[in-house]
Amino acid sequence: MSTETDLNSAIETGSNIRSAGTVFRVLAAISFCHLLNDMLQSVIPAVYPILKNSYRLDFGQIGLITLTSQLTASLLQPLVGLYTDRRPIPYSLAVGMTFTMIGLILLSIAPTFVGILVAVALVGMGSSVFHPESSRVARMASGGQHGLAQSVFQVGGNAGSSLGPLLAAFIVLPLGQRSIAWFSLAALLAIVVLTRVGAWYKSRSSAHEKSRAAHEQHPRLSSRKIALAMAVLIALVFSKYFYLASLGSYYTFYLMSKFHVSVRSAQVHLFIFLGAVAVGTIVGGPVGDRFGRKYVIWCSILGVLPFTLLLPDSSLFWTSVLSVIIGLVLASAFSAILVYAQDLVPGRVGTISGLFFGLAFGMGGIGAALLGELADVTSIEFVYRVCSFLPVIGLLTAFLPNLEPGRRQSASRA
Repeated sequence: MSTETDLNSAIETGSNIRSAGTVFRVLAAISFCHLLNDMLQSVIPAVYPILKNSYRLDFGQIGLITLTSQLTASLLQPLVGLYTDRRPIPYSLAVGMTFTMIGLILLSIAPTFVGILVAVALVGMGSSVFHPESSRVARMASGGQHGLAQSVFQVGGNAGSSLGPLLAAFIVLPLGQRSIAWFSLAALLAIVVLTRVGAWYKSRSSAHEKSRAAHEQHPRLSSRKIALAMAVLIALVFSKYFYLASLGSYYTFYLMSKFHVSVRSAQVHLFIFLGAVAVGTIVGGPVGDRFGRKYVIWCSILGVLPFTLLLPDSSLFWTSVLSVIIGLVLASAFSAILVYAQDLVPGRVGTISGLFFGLAFGMGGIGAALLGELADVTSIEFVYRVCSFLPVIGLLTAFLPNLEPGRRQSASRA
């Protein structure tokens, strides 16, 4: 009841305040739902051992499950954003989460391998709707503090991604595949919250759509400059997520191989790294609002280079320290990159959000696969030496135009 009361208050507040006011209750609600969404997404790879044994799957079929999940969760996002930019659908978030809930229930009782593919496709479709639309809601609720809003929104997803495997270990592994259905209750909770957010979205859209369009319909730069800047941003996303894939997917194996630590110790180090990523995510947005997003991109991508170069030759203690610094600094980039891209192409919040969230998912998946192959033919230590040079791509930030004057003018008008 208290949650519903808070959301009702947020809806009333959001309907009446001017754009200068940040609707923190709506941001908290969308961040909480991001936590639930990404937690449910991360359950799928966590239950691969159960699915492999129950259905006698080979690694090729496991890879097909991952491909199905990645394609539906990544490639559909820009299409969803493009459509909803033209035709806003306030309750699309609740509808998307319904797909996720149905997919989880089906995954718990899937009779065949094809049934598993259909189930993970539904979960991926739910995610493809959630990310561009919830990013739009975060921007609408930002009150001009776009970086802060994106950081609050994204930190929920980071927390959810770290919780999923933990819950799978303590619930699904001991209780079996059918226990996956219990996770649909989390999706149901998200549907309730997102329905209330959808009501706020609807009232906000009807009240402010004309004003927003008047301010955002004309880009400030030529098409050629916008295309160049977008290419640079995509290269920066590549750098960030390929390196994060090396840590997120193989850090435990690296620690066990080089320092001969136990599995439990390696997991603790991974948890500390993921915590640093969460902190970096929440810090990057507000810093970008205050000092400029281009400076945050400079510092977070290129600035991490000295630490990535030192890591392959460091002791266990300094490896732990450096991984925290790397996670903290590198994670601050995405909020700044995403909001910079939204400012670069005004009026296309959904399309840009879908494109960059899709790229983030896709780059992470491709990076994990390619780095795994490289580790098989060389060594996990060699992978970290190669990846240590990825932040050099941050030099491309020099080609990004300075949008700060336009951003400040927009803020003053808000």
